[in-house]
Amino acid sequence: MTLKPENVDEYFKDGCGRCPLGATPGCKVHAWVDVLQGLRAILQETALTEEIKWSVPCYTFKGRNVLILSAFKESVTLSFFRGAEMKDPDHLLEKPGENSRFARVIRFTDVEKAERLKTQLQGYIAEAVAIEESGKQAKPEKAVRLALPGELETVFSKEPDFKKAFEALTPGRQRGYLLHFSSAKQSKTKIARIQKCMPKIFDGKGWNER
Repeated sequence: MTLKPENVDEYFKDGCGRCPLGATPGCKVHAWVDVLQGLRAILQETALTEEIKWSVPCYTFKGRNVLILSAFKESVTLSFFRGAEMKDPDHLLEKPGENSRFARVIRFTDVEKAERLKTQLQGYIAEAVAIEESGKQAKPEKAVRLALPGELETVFSKEPDFKKAFEALTPGRQRGYLLHFSSAKQSKTKIARIQKCMPKIFDGKGWNER
């Protein structure tokens, strides 16, 4: 079992420790060490404090999380916790996933990009710090209302009490279920997921709640 790092130096040496490849040549951190080190050097010149959180380098300001430095199979990312609120004048920020509401990332596949964008990155980091200093609560992009899968509408028509239970859920729980149901490619899989989740929905729970 790989130990999780206690500081960033250990992270660069052995990786995050969350998979069996930690401390081996196959670790993703080792594949991107030059890019990670280049970005770390830029971050260390800012007012951010370097810490380890969730087993990866996390950069904070006065105790508030600002961004995370992470290694993935395809790239290295700087992930801004409140990137959705940033202006992004150079169009560098991307959504880490289709349904991401708060975070935004900048991807890197070579250290040259990090060096080339150093000035821009410093500006983005300064803006991220200013957002934290403002004391304002995070305001994500307005969530797009998801369409109901046809299979769910069919169940609703047959089970009106189930429809009421679903509509009584919080918007976040409803969204979680809709993403879960819609991610299935086959109709029979969607139906199976709906049926499996019905008890939780009647109990007012989210799909990943026990």
